[in-house]
Amino acid sequence: MTVTEAGSPGPEVRTAAGIVRGGWESERAVFRGIPFAGPPVGALRFAAPRPVDAWDGVRPAVAYGPPPPQSAAFGMDTLARDAAGDDWLTVNVWSPEPGPGAGLPVLVWICGGAYVFGMSGLPEYDGGRLAGHRVVLVTFNYRLGVEGFAQIEGAPANRGLLDQVAALQWVRDNIRAFGGDPDNVTVFGQSAGAGSVAALTAMPRAAGLFRRAVTQSVQGTFFSPELAADIATACAREVHLRPTVADLSTVAPSRLPAAGDAVAANMSRWQGRWGRITHRPIPFSPVVDGDVLPVTPWQALAAGAGRDIGLLVGHTRDEHRLFSLIDGLLGQVTQEQTTTALRALAPGPDGERRYRDAFPAASPEELYELVHADWLFRMPSLHLALAQLAGGGRAHVYELAWPAPGMGGVLGACHGLDVPLVFGTLGSGQPALLIGEADSSEAEALSAQIRTAWTAFAAHGDPGWPAYDTERRLVRLFDTLGTRPAVIPYPEETSRLLWENHTFPALPLADG
Repeated sequence: MTVTEAGSPGPEVRTAAGIVRGGWESERAVFRGIPFAGPPVGALRFAAPRPVDAWDGVRPAVAYGPPPPQSAAFGMDTLARDAAGDDWLTVNVWSPEPGPGAGLPVLVWICGGAYVFGMSGLPEYDGGRLAGHRVVLVTFNYRLGVEGFAQIEGAPANRGLLDQVAALQWVRDNIRAFGGDPDNVTVFGQSAGAGSVAALTAMPRAAGLFRRAVTQSVQGTFFSPELAADIATACAREVHLRPTVADLSTVAPSRLPAAGDAVAANMSRWQGRWGRITHRPIPFSPVVDGDVLPVTPWQALAAGAGRDIGLLVGHTRDEHRLFSLIDGLLGQVTQEQTTTALRALAPGPDGERRYRDAFPAASPEELYELVHADWLFRMPSLHLALAQLAGGGRAHVYELAWPAPGMGGVLGACHGLDVPLVFGTLGSGQPALLIGEADSSEAEALSAQIRTAWTAFAAHGDPGWPAYDTERRLVRLFDTLGTRPAVIPYPEETSRLLWENHTFPALPLADG
């Protein structure tokens, strides 16, 4: 293995498949676009990831690999087309000290995007500032949408999750050469990325590949095989085919996301058959198939699967506000829409009444956002910590309540605000709109606090505040600096009590 010094043409590292040459950025060695599995096209389409072929000579690792096919949401499909190629499964590494003797903690990021969009090359996921905290930072791509999560006859379920396992196996086998400790790996993610991290804690194939896990706003949707198969049938029907490997392999990968988008755009017509997911809408999620994913993460952790895994879990206060903006509903939610949401999403047969009684001063819009936030992100996150405790493990809990000044301050502590704060990429990518262009000293200070906590947790399992328990319920509150206690009892107690007996099962297919 060869590592060249900062200021030289580029650091070189020997991986199991061959030598890669990266670059230097702010005294960090950076390697981009290293394949961790073979391109999942042709004969490997819809298959589990296969080992990458070795190469001779030195492979340049200075550009991100092409992303997998993307949903059209937020223009992600255009970004994917602009980066043509089918070598979707690649990793990127930032290291402050490349070489086998450094033994630094490793952080492995799984990006979110509702399981239909997301790519490691987005500017908000630049790992330079996190790596400056003496950690090795890894990001990667995984298959999405129909390619990664549709229930297709003849294909393994949860191919996107299998890609994630393959990336973690690459880290285990190669990260020492980049300065990382393969026995001290923390996997972290946000939204669907956090749902993926939660799924990994329940997957036998992922056992032993990471020591700690950070879940930021866990997306709580997990599908039964029957529901996933029914949605796959609807997606295949959009291209006049059956949901089989033989049929769908005849369709170019770039065409399939549009089929998923078409189904998502018309999910209300399936409300009686697909249930709660039609209200967001969510056409893809991990499938509790009994093999790749034997049970839900909450079941697995409660049974002790995470007893030896450190867990840091949390959510933002105003999780649904961003979606209200995207849907054009800010300030526009009607009483009828609120009633529909409460009846569909609130737990228990009298959920609507219990929500109205619990929040008597809440407006229709506040109730609408609360029940969506609780169902999709806040309570799945809290319940993951509770399941970890029930299984004999340890969990630290936080809430991000800082009201971001971007977008006129109307979004509060919304979904996704944590991403630029965790990475320190306050002026990069779409999440930078949440931070805004005003004086960023407060955002910088809060970001430094969060980065310090995350990297301390990765290093030794302690983010700097007490572990959660069911008596004191202490959590770290990340809020406007200096205005509230840093560690307080869980602030969403009313919602916690409303969801206390909910189990977050795999979502079923209705008979209708």
